Amino acid sequence: MPAKNQTENSEAIYAGIPAAYRPDAQGALAADGGRGRSETNEKGGSKRNLRYPEAPDALPVSVVDNHTHLDFLDGEVKVQAADALAAAAAVGVKGLIQVGCDVPSSEYAVKAANEFPNVLAAVAIHPNDAARLAEHHALDEAISQIERLAANDRVRAIGETGLDYFRTGPEGHQAQEYSFREHLRIAVEHHKALQIHDRDAHDDVVRILKDSPLPERVVFHCFSGGAELARICNENGWYMSFAGTVTFKNSHDLREALSLANPELLLVETDAPFLTPHPFRGRPNASYMIPYTVRFMAEARGVELAEFCTQLEANTQEVYGAF
Repeated sequence: MPAKNQTENSEAIYAGIPAAYRPDAQGALAADGGRGRSETNEKGGSKRNLRYPEAPDALPVSVVDNHTHLDFLDGEVKVQAADALAAAAAVGVKGLIQVGCDVPSSEYAVKAANEFPNVLAAVAIHPNDAARLAEHHALDEAISQIERLAANDRVRAIGETGLDYFRTGPEGHQAQEYSFREHLRIAVEHHKALQIHDRDAHDDVVRILKDSPLPERVVFHCFSGGAELARICNENGWYMSFAGTVTFKNSHDLREALSLANPELLLVETDAPFLTPHPFRGRPNASYMIPYTVRFMAEARGVELAEFCTQLEANTQEVYGAF
């Protein structure tokens, strides 16, 4: 048994953090399995704060986390899906879209969506994984597995797919484009929404979208463009899903895009465990953190919070249908 003062100190340190996101009294770290982030920051290599942030106040109207990864590990503990969903629901996040990046994570997304009524699935091969698979002549087989999973009724989107020119060099661009076009085909043929990963590749993503058959609903996950891309999305009816990045102090272009976006095209997401909103940038993220981003977005647009949440919920229903 820990000493009384040790327990009291632990309670003080983790006050406000949902119980499932606190390490146990022995300080146990996350269990093996899943994917996650490095324990050091990308810039400078300094150690990250692995403690989950405290929970925000609950939203007045419930919303959905449009994009998250329950199977990616981060922080000091391994949180079970049921506990993650309960913590999110407690602050007004009534459901989430669990997103696949490869065949195993896509299979997990389908499993979670069939197990939990407040989870829907998206399945895909991430563009960076597409380039790596192509090198080993394994991309077509992986895409065929994604198409198999897409037939499940609990799969409501194909994603995350798209282009990533930040982590993959020119030698992988052709494979990424091929994979992206195949995912577009699957979305159209299976009548699913499309969730796009677009990093440093706005022009080519737009080019491909404009010369391809498209599903009815197209979502730019973790919208990373500025005013020009926001105007293009408005013109084409493409949804813009904003993550914690819009709250970062240096995200002036994102905030301009947010101000220009048509209200009926707005969504919100965590991309957890990544992209934790200000002032917790760099710490682990989870769906219960959505209210920080939602409040920032509502204030930035000058919209009353409950009204803004209601709009987000209506948009989510339009893209993914009923849970």
